[in-house]
Amino acid sequence: MDILKRLADHREQEKKLLWEGTFTEYLEIVKQNPQVTQTAHSRVYDMIRRAGIETDANGNKKYLFFSGEIFGLDYAIERLVEEYFHSAARRLDVRKRILLLMGPVSGGKSTLVAMIKKGLEEYSRTDEGAIYAIKGCPMHEEPLNLIPKEVRSEFEKELGIRIEGNVCPSCRQRLRDEYNGRIEDMVVERVFLSEDERVGIGTFSPSDPKSQDIADLTGSIDFATITEYGSESDPRAYRFDGELNKANRGLMEFQEMLKCDEKFLWNLLSLTQEGNFKAGRFALISADELIIAHTNETEYRNFIANKRNEALHSRIIVMPIPYNLQVSEEEKIYEKLIKQSDLSHIHIAPHSLRTAAVFSILTRLKDSKRQGMDLIQKMRLYDGEPLEGIKDIDVEELKSEFHDEGLNGIDPRYVINRISSALIRTDADYINALDILRSLKDGLDQHPSITPEQRERYLNFIALARKEYDDIAKKEVQKAFVYSYEESAKALMDNYLDNVEAYCNWHKIKDPLTGEEMEPDEKLMRSIEEQIGISENAKKAFREEILIRLSAYARKGKRFDYNSHERLREAIQKKLFIDLKDIVKITTSAKTPDEGQLKRMNEVIARLVEDYGYTPASANGLLRYVGSLLNR
Repeated sequence: MDILKRLADHREQEKKLLWEGTFTEYLEIVKQNPQVTQTAHSRVYDMIRRAGIETDANGNKKYLFFSGEIFGLDYAIERLVEEYFHSAARRLDVRKRILLLMGPVSGGKSTLVAMIKKGLEEYSRTDEGAIYAIKGCPMHEEPLNLIPKEVRSEFEKELGIRIEGNVCPSCRQRLRDEYNGRIEDMVVERVFLSEDERVGIGTFSPSDPKSQDIADLTGSIDFATITEYGSESDPRAYRFDGELNKANRGLMEFQEMLKCDEKFLWNLLSLTQEGNFKAGRFALISADELIIAHTNETEYRNFIANKRNEALHSRIIVMPIPYNLQVSEEEKIYEKLIKQSDLSHIHIAPHSLRTAAVFSILTRLKDSKRQGMDLIQKMRLYDGEPLEGIKDIDVEELKSEFHDEGLNGIDPRYVINRISSALIRTDADYINALDILRSLKDGLDQHPSITPEQRERYLNFIALARKEYDDIAKKEVQKAFVYSYEESAKALMDNYLDNVEAYCNWHKIKDPLTGEEMEPDEKLMRSIEEQIGISENAKKAFREEILIRLSAYARKGKRFDYNSHERLREAIQKKLFIDLKDIVKITTSAKTPDEGQLKRMNEVIARLVEDYGYTPASANGLLRYVGSLLNR
């Protein structure tokens, strides 16, 4: 079978990655590739950087490592990578801090950590991310830690590397008893980070303080071997299997760190500052690991207020992870979650998820102090939509107006739960924006943490999202109808261009029937330009822009047509739709359409299915809905 062959190929590939040799042979690898000795922080940064970086026109960076899973958090991720991982990778003091991700529920904190964990697992299987450890070491220790401190400087100078850790108690005893102190004979192997195998990746989650033992972090005595080895300070009588032991060389996730009992946090003091921790009856044990914790804002404020935690305050770097504030990115979150379900076969009509995203983003935004700026305008600016009179610098000013914007509002889990409810309850083979908005509204009564005041506010946002959808629905049908009148649209375009050319060149135009010379038709031109908000003062500049584009096409031997200028095409569509509005209203709302109306309906439905992603049923539903809107 094909699948069995793939399994066999996978086993062979795994075997090729394995390596084992002496400490002497490992030194040769270090000479060829000093990068194998990099710190855990450096490894994480290198992994993220190698995945690729895109920079937009404003100089903002997008780290491709997080693409596909994290949406709308580019600024927060850029801060995280540059201010923490990059600095820590360069051995600055930042690496001696706990990284605390602080933000609202369902904001992406856990997903972000999970991606770094999974990325490290995959990266350790590449040539660039290869990791070597002392074979049999319970902490997968860096082999160079075996080198005595007295001669380290010579090794560092010759190999161009730095050696920081001390050998663990277990390997120290094995070196003495099994290898007679001959470091060069100690066996080294390549290791692969794995959360499942507890190699280089650990996870600690707080539980009942009365029952949870510090051994979960630092390991414990193996009482079954005490009689054999005779001492609790014998490394062979100790299990180096705590999360801090196993996370060495990689990452430890401290889930809900601030809910943890204080005695567990005290162990992090020396680990963060000195790179070691206390376990059993041993000297301080070295550990090279990145500690990532996450919490919400309320718990963090309570933690800061407690004076007993002051020693840890300075050992924590807080990175805010707010909710996404871009509608288009929020829509991607819902798409990702729905694809993971078993209901992906139910059609979700176009713009339905966007409408839900509009509601979500509105609940997270704060009212701007800028005069004349409402939440809808702010939402559009954040999503990259250009608004007349608003410059890019204004967007940056808006974003810096509130430092805590995005830390409150409706979380994605609630929205996806309500979308799921709409999918389950539908009797049709599709749902649309109205179904989702109705489900969102019904769910507000069941939401455990919404006050009556918030409910009223959120109901208003549902109404605004509905209004946004109504505008989109009418435009969608408008485009589909106008396509059926494409010849009319092209004729109107040609007529407009003739008049613009005459206006800009101070010429007159000839009547096509009488041949009589006439002034350019100002009324016609303005009736089209007003559809896209061209003011009286701006009309001359817009017409000259059109003429310049027309001339450029002519010089290149290209024909300027209906699709050559996006804004002009939109204006033509809107103008034509107004002229056809009565036809659209009659066609879409007729209970028993005649043969001509039925033909027109079928043409529009076919266009909605072919070009806009509807099914015949959802397209028919859209037409009925738009018909009811036009009849109001």
